[in-house]
Amino acid sequence: MWTNFFKLRLFCCLLAVLMVVVLVINVTQVEYLDHETVSATFIDSSGQFISSQVTGISRNPYCGYDQQILSSQERMEEDSLLAALHRQVPDVAPVPFVKSTDPSSSYFVILNSAAFFQVGSQLEVLVHVQDFQRKPKKYGGDYLQARIHSPKLQAGAVGRVVDYQNGFYKVFFTLLWPGKVKVSIFLVHPSEGIRVLQRLQEDKPDRVYFKSLFRSGRISETTECNVCLPGNLPLCNFTDLYTGEPWFCFKPKKLPCSSRITHFKGGYLKGLLTAAESAFFQSGVNIKMPINSSGPDWVTVIPRRIKETNNLELSQGLATFPSGYYYKDQWRPRKFKMRQFNDPDNITECLQRKVVHLFGDSTIRQWFEYLTTFVPDLVEFNLGSPKNVGPFLAVDQKHNILLKYRCHGPPIRFTTVFSSELHYVANELNGIVGGKNTVVAIAVWSHFSTFPLEVYIRRLRNIRRAVVRLLDRSPKTVVVIRTANAQELGPEVSLFNSDWYNFQLDTILRRMFSGVGVYLVDAWEMTLAHYLPHKLHPDEVIVKNQLDMFLSFVCPLET
Repeated sequence: MWTNFFKLRLFCCLLAVLMVVVLVINVTQVEYLDHETVSATFIDSSGQFISSQVTGISRNPYCGYDQQILSSQERMEEDSLLAALHRQVPDVAPVPFVKSTDPSSSYFVILNSAAFFQVGSQLEVLVHVQDFQRKPKKYGGDYLQARIHSPKLQAGAVGRVVDYQNGFYKVFFTLLWPGKVKVSIFLVHPSEGIRVLQRLQEDKPDRVYFKSLFRSGRISETTECNVCLPGNLPLCNFTDLYTGEPWFCFKPKKLPCSSRITHFKGGYLKGLLTAAESAFFQSGVNIKMPINSSGPDWVTVIPRRIKETNNLELSQGLATFPSGYYYKDQWRPRKFKMRQFNDPDNITECLQRKVVHLFGDSTIRQWFEYLTTFVPDLVEFNLGSPKNVGPFLAVDQKHNILLKYRCHGPPIRFTTVFSSELHYVANELNGIVGGKNTVVAIAVWSHFSTFPLEVYIRRLRNIRRAVVRLLDRSPKTVVVIRTANAQELGPEVSLFNSDWYNFQLDTILRRMFSGVGVYLVDAWEMTLAHYLPHKLHPDEVIVKNQLDMFLSFVCPLET
């Protein structure tokens, strides 16, 4: 009996040791996968996604974001996004200004030149960048924007830029209308400036700072706030209990944290650049400057047969590029037929018996302002909200339309927002029942441009979860995402709201909401393709086209 007992005990001990060994091996393998190689999806320089391997992912330690608890799928997604965007910046030593990209000595040439092109043909353009000594550059990383346009036809479309990392770039255009079509290439930032912008993104995420007013009776104090704060001073923790979105303020000396009244933008840090770095950000020299052609900069396009043109216009698939184009100042998406809502009655008919929720920054507040101005029956109800901040509400009692706007939660650079009105979009979505008469539009991007990308990814992850839950309980709810857009840039604005920052955010947004069941208003292409100057808040003709697209999702053409 004792012999059998000792045998059983020995067997149990050996089994326990074996289990420990297996566990250690598995943990080691998981750690190796997490830190060395992860199968993932990359964005190549053309903006398309390709399968590859993510190696040696470097995470920004800002605010402990590198210590986030993520599922394996979330970590893989974040790794793929960070790795793909990081690859776009060349790893080269700092160079003096004279060796940086000079748009005036760089040039482009149309490669597949022909006497005539047909509508639907591909146009290829080669860009060769040179420095201020007129010497060819041997590395890439410059941020270029490209479009084709026909001014007399008020037509335009964007091009797809491929960086060969050797001073050469190729731009691919799809010719989408007949006539004389001109090519325009712009250097937004030289690669040397991009490296500076990347440094600021990683090392100076607090270059926009925020404040809150605390008040109780006659006593008031103002302290600084942000996603996280340096030092060891006492803090007020305003982290959202539901989404986990972090937000902190330095604790007032005399008042409790519960006495917070308002949130507002504190300002912008100065003296961020050295003298050498400042040379890479000069208006009229290397910020959004045209690159000229070394030969003809236009081609002639002839019409295609009607049947072939229709197939081209309504091409399907996520990879459709460009997503649309302007013709006679009207946006024409390539995936579906967009309606024109030129009469207020058309909009009223579309939105009748509907509740429309607009969430986000001031670029979607423009939609609220356009609708309440253009549709006379849609009367704004005065909630006493601060101007340009909200929340705002408009009602058409006759046609049973309710239109709402609310800004997203911090970080937000508005002048003054009551702290009680700092609502996170994800939480607002969780409170919506949804249904066929519910419409939601979201635009969250501009106020995240100064932060490491992990901050934006986390925010979108929370919003996406809420959108998925909303569509799961109410599949007939219409959810529309408005993308980022290009804007005017100068030396100072470039350090906080550069198109390069916003291009990164736009890329992340598109990827994270792909396949979720939402509609996309491509504000990025709609601003780049238009002939008007870029603005953070685009002109009315562009906003009108955005809303035509939005309303076409809500009330599509019957087919």
